[in-house]
Amino acid sequence: MIPLLDLRITARYGKQTILSDVRLEIESGEILGLVGQSGSGKSTLGLAILGLLDRRGGQVTGEILFDGRDLLRLKDKEMRRLRGKAIALVLQSASSALNPALDIEDHFTEAWYAHSATPWRRKREDALATLGQLDLPASNEFLRRYPHQISVGQAQRVLIALALLHRPRLIVADELTSALDLVTTHEVLHALRLASQIGNTAVLFISHDLGAVSALCHRVAILRGGTIVETAPVKQLFACPEQDYTRQLIELHRATAAPAQPASHPHAQKVL
Repeated sequence: MIPLLDLRITARYGKQTILSDVRLEIESGEILGLVGQSGSGKSTLGLAILGLLDRRGGQVTGEILFDGRDLLRLKDKEMRRLRGKAIALVLQSASSALNPALDIEDHFTEAWYAHSATPWRRKREDALATLGQLDLPASNEFLRRYPHQISVGQAQRVLIALALLHRPRLIVADELTSALDLVTTHEVLHALRLASQIGNTAVLFISHDLGAVSALCHRVAILRGGTIVETAPVKQLFACPEQDYTRQLIELHRATAAPAQPASHPHAQKVL
């Protein structure tokens, strides 16, 4: 089976290499965790996939095959058509991502018309249904609320609903749970799992939190110093890590909390 996303890249900021010959594959419907400490290059990889690294002064070489097309060869106009539609981004801070001057429905209409000329009224019921699937109020009253009128967990789930608006093939979720309490983290992980199931959407879950990764992901890739040092199904990685660095991360995690049960997935036994 040809993976949905198949990349091999090197990324630099000026003369400093951040990612060195990184190879990663994600299949449709799969949730892949990308784990590494701060400065390992996790967010750089996410920005490279979205075609946004140059806006931070970075350069990418290699190839990023998405559904058979090399994203690095696309013109900016073509990339803008994909970004937010076929490839969606969910950011860490809902308070920064949501505009306090717009109500929830305004966020949806702006996101909708960015990639569609179809009247919003034809999509509105489908959007309400998505809110309900993510355990949010599927009501006109909720759509009229402003970001400050909903909880942090609801705001993060609104971001996920917005990402699902155009039924993307891939969601890039960058440090989505790093600043959340345990209850809110559970809500967000549950919503992201549902998001993956809606439309068989693949998810790249970028995180330093092995607890969240073990609860959500099918496979995990360990990034250290800009290089993937190990990739394996979650259960296998926790039971029998191959690299000393991976063992250190797991021991550090286990010192604070036991890992949750990993997700089941038809691709979970595949090791790259």
